[in-house]
Amino acid sequence: MKIRVGQGYDVHQLVEGRAFWLGGILIPHTHGAQGHSDADVVCHVLCDALLGAANLRNIGYHFSDKDPRWKGVDSKLLLAEVLRMIREKGYEVSNVDVTVVLQEPKLNPHIPAMKTCLSGVMNVPEDDISIKATTSEHMGFVGRKEGIAAFCVALIHS
Repeated sequence: MKIRVGQGYDVHQLVEGRAFWLGGILIPHTHGAQGHSDADVVCHVLCDALLGAANLRNIGYHFSDKDPRWKGVDSKLLLAEVLRMIREKGYEVSNVDVTVVLQEPKLNPHIPAMKTCLSGVMNVPEDDISIKATTSEHMGFVGRKEGIAAFCVALIHS
């Protein structure tokens, strides 16, 4: 068995009046993440971590923000395509660990729904998907409520 690890990082500006998609679900809030797609940072860091683990470059390489095909796309579709790519190389997901950095809204009430959604998209047990949320203690762009950041580590095996 071959075991590989990858990491992902993503950041998006928060803008008023935009839908706020996170972990595949719509979070009620006055602001949402700005981006070419639906700007779901959880799906994006998962994509980058999984692609990195499989040595398949990064999300921007496969889904360029210059390509109109991806304008407004549901990031769950991008994640599903990444899972297809890593499985085509003979890998399966062992587990993923995501940390979201956001001042508000509080995410803990939404984490179970995110895990359920992502489990379905990734076809892995919910127990193999960890999602945690923290703030930046009012420091930096996250603390000023200007943006959201997320980190991910993914373990895959053949």
